[in-house]
Amino acid sequence: MFNLASNLFFPSPGRGGFPSLLSATCGIGCLLLLAHTHPARAAEVLSVPRETRDLSFAHEVQRAIDKGLHWLATHQEPDGHWSTADHPAITALALIAFRGDPAKRHAPADPILERGYTFLLDSVRPDGSIHRERGLISYNTSLGILALLAADDPRHEPILRKARAYLVGLQSDFGEPGRLDSRFDGGIGYGPGDPHEHSDMSNTLLALEALHHTRHLAQSDTAEAAPELDWQAAIHFLERCQNLPGHNPLEWVSEHPEDRGGFVYSPDESKAGAVTNEVTGKVSLRSYGSISYAGLLSYIYARLERDDPRVEAVFDWLRSNYTLDENPGMGAQGLFYYYHTMAKALATAEVDTFELTDGRAVDWRKELALNLINLQKADGSWINTHGRWWERDPALVTAYGVIALEWIHRGL
Repeated sequence: MFNLASNLFFPSPGRGGFPSLLSATCGIGCLLLLAHTHPARAAEVLSVPRETRDLSFAHEVQRAIDKGLHWLATHQEPDGHWSTADHPAITALALIAFRGDPAKRHAPADPILERGYTFLLDSVRPDGSIHRERGLISYNTSLGILALLAADDPRHEPILRKARAYLVGLQSDFGEPGRLDSRFDGGIGYGPGDPHEHSDMSNTLLALEALHHTRHLAQSDTAEAAPELDWQAAIHFLERCQNLPGHNPLEWVSEHPEDRGGFVYSPDESKAGAVTNEVTGKVSLRSYGSISYAGLLSYIYARLERDDPRVEAVFDWLRSNYTLDENPGMGAQGLFYYYHTMAKALATAEVDTFELTDGRAVDWRKELALNLINLQKADGSWINTHGRWWERDPALVTAYGVIALEWIHRGL
């Protein structure tokens, strides 16, 4: 197993600040367990231990975090939400950013958090979902769960249990019940009202993250057994989004070395498009960066071993396509989601120095932090020049930037 231990939301100085992938039986916000050691091959190929902590650079990162949080603090709406009242997911991301501040834990009495959590709790529906009746139900519910978990408040346990059960109920089973007879089985989509009505990697990752970090709620002693996700079915879905011959039997799987191991958005679509073989006419879907980091994280939450060939394959793709200049395969589209997911994935996998396929040894934390610091505006916010996936919304993108830097800071 991945050697991951510590609390998801509250970074602390020094090494070891990563969430446990083992089940927790403690209360809300505990999530602290010791895990097994890395296989030797993973340590040799993927990561080189950091020798010393660069305190000066940690202070630089902290200053950028402080500026980002200041911008968020001064752009909260009076009712507690950020950006839009229609989608509490953005407010949830901002709350996660505040709760993950490595300088200090914001006390529950902080008025910024009080307003934000009041708005989020007002978004809880009787069926357990967390949304404002504007669609994107699983997206809003998953991030709402993570924000409530970050609050570390035992009063939220009943809400979290019900929200968790709601998410479990969204797992797709399109053919005969209980059988993996559809390529979309096992994943999670946007939920009721979604016109596409099928699973995708983005929503599946968020749901798996929320469900992974609330496993302790399903495992605690209660009078009524809590429903649990079919994790093997989830792995079935993940496999069918990965460009990996031998593991993914679907017709679109690419035979191009540059795609091998990477991920696509869903089992019938890549946001990076497709390539047609001029000789055979075969249409292959292209792997791309942000969703490949999402694939790595999803495999981790599904408890695959570090030396599993599916995990090794996505690591190989990421090592071959490492860049901060763009979201590989997508250019500027989704660039800050890419940075956010990269930071979370590499930190969770406890990669320190990233050994790339071209022989370079990259201090990804320092490179990504410097890149984010250079992109931060004078007022502390971030924004993408490309508006796809809401990335012209400074509240969303600033939350992405702050959370990425917090993941980086805990590993400096």
